[in-house]
Amino acid sequence: MAAMLPSSVALHIFLMRSSTVLSFISIAASLLLGGCVPAPSVAVFGAAFPDWLFCIVVGVLGAGIVHVVLGKRGKRALLAPLAISYPALCALLAMAFWLLFFPH
Repeated sequence: MAAMLPSSVALHIFLMRSSTVLSFISIAASLLLGGCVPAPSVAVFGAAFPDWLFCIVVGVLGAGIVHVVLGKRGKRALLAPLAISYPALCALLAMAFWLLFFPH
């Protein structure tokens, strides 16, 4: 014979299950509605390019400019581990460009 749960415990289990179902439904709905926004893009000569592509190009060019300027001043050693500092500088410049010129 199965043991009977007190009504308060049964109510608690029911509420936990229903809140889990409601949470799942709301998360699924938000994921489906998130696809309704068009992708951020820039039209160049009739072709649409994503915004992040321009940001990466600006980041790479900016890091190259910083490299040249630091080289001419003899301060390239300031960015000691180059394999870490230049990608970080590129990412920093790309994200700054995104925040300044693509406010979505």
